[in-house]
Amino acid sequence: MSGHSKWSTIKRQKGVADAKRGNLFTKLGNAITIAVREGGGGDPNFNFKLRLAVEKAREANMPKDNIQRAIDKGLGKGEGGALETAVFEGFGPAGVAVIVETITDNTNRTAGELRNFFDKHGGSLGGPGSVAYLFKKVGCLRLLGNLGSLSPDEVLEKAAEAGAEDVENGEGEFLVYTKVEDLHRVKERLTEQGLTVASAEVVYRPNRETMVDLEDSGKRLEISRFLEGLEELDDVQNVFVNV
Repeated sequence: MSGHSKWSTIKRQKGVADAKRGNLFTKLGNAITIAVREGGGGDPNFNFKLRLAVEKAREANMPKDNIQRAIDKGLGKGEGGALETAVFEGFGPAGVAVIVETITDNTNRTAGELRNFFDKHGGSLGGPGSVAYLFKKVGCLRLLGNLGSLSPDEVLEKAAEAGAEDVENGEGEFLVYTKVEDLHRVKERLTEQGLTVASAEVVYRPNRETMVDLEDSGKRLEISRFLEGLEELDDVQNVFVNV
C-alpha cells in the first residue's frame, strides 16, 4: 500500500512539474509571437526583440517546433486569438510596489484576475502611473561571475567602454544596465570584448532611494509567496518589485 501511495505522490509531483513546464512554454511562445509582431518580422537576425525571446526559450529547453509555431503565429500563419501586451501596477503585501507585464487575448479578464489576486493577498491593483515612478525602464544584461581573471573593476571598465550606465556585482554574476535603446549595441560590444552574456532583457529597475528594506522574515516570506503565485498566473510574463 505504501508503494502505491509513493507512486501516486510521484505521479502528482510529475503532473505538477509538467503543468508548470507547459505553462512556461506557453508564456515563452506568447512572448515570441508578440516579438515577431512588434519587432518587425520573423527572422531573429534582423529582429533583436525576437532574438532575445528565442534565446530565453532555448535557455528553458523549449522544443524547436514550439518556437517555430510561435514565430509562425506572429506572422499570421497560426491559429488562436489576437494577443496584446498589457502592463499593470499595484501594491502587494507590506506596501511593496509591483509592476506586472502580461500578454493576453482579453485585457479585461486579465485585469479582473489580477485584481482578485492582489485583493486576496492584502494588496491592491492601481491605475497607470500609480507605482511606475518608483522604477526606471532599462536594459539589463546578465554576465556570469566566472569571467576568468577579470576583477569586478575590470568588468565595470569593459561595461563602461561598451556604453553601459551601471553595473551591479551580485552573487556569482554581474548585472549590466543600459538605456533601453542601447541594449542591443552594448550586448554586441560586450560579446566582442570576450564576455559571455547569459541573458539580455528590458526590465523595470526600482529606484534605490525608494526601495523597501524588509527586515521582518515573516514579511519576506509573505511577499515571496505572493510573487510565486503571481508569476504562476497564465497571462503574467514578468513581475518587478521595489524590494
